Amino acid sequence: MTLHPVALLFDMDGVLVDSLESWWRALNTSLLAYDQPGITRDEFVRRFWGHDLYDNLRRLGLPSEIGAFCNQIFAQYIDCTIVYPENRSTLERLQRFRKAVITNSPRQCVEHILSRFHLTSFFEVVVTSDEVAKGKPDPELVFAACRQLQVSPSEAVLIGDTVNDVLAGHAAGCRVVGLNVEADETIHSLAELLALL
Repeated sequence: MTLHPVALLFDMDGVLVDSLESWWRALNTSLLAYDQPGITRDEFVRRFWGHDLYDNLRRLGLPSEIGAFCNQIFAQYIDCTIVYPENRSTLERLQRFRKAVITNSPRQCVEHILSRFHLTSFFEVVVTSDEVAKGKPDPELVFAACRQLQVSPSEAVLIGDTVNDVLAGHAAGCRVVGLNVEADETIHSLAELLALL
């Protein structure tokens, strides 16, 4: 199926970059700094990856101060983040579309990552979890990005790698392309998006 969007909305973590290791290490360091037990990488992937950091802390019954500390130290672990090899060339070939990043990560960390990997210039709009009342799976990030891009959600395609991305996109009225997750269309690398557009 060929999609005909006006705008593309990209999740960041797991789509534009592989930052799982960075977030897991930063969170564990933060937990230990507040005398809390760490969590295994498998548990992090299974229970917390793709969710808003502060939602994760609430689910653990822990104070939000740990999240603020985690955001402050995240840059120390940015060397564990990698950009997927084909992503920059893929984004260059998508220049005719309006593009936004919509992410459950906070602004400070997002700016570190986009700047570090020279991705900032590809996106007109960046909307982060600390700029909305609720992160994904709530559709608020999607609505905010579409307002700023001046497009209807029905004119946008969301590209995400978690169930929360799919739920947020569908709740807003977007078509969703899933990266290794079931959605309206499923791809296994960002380069495969080109064939759908």
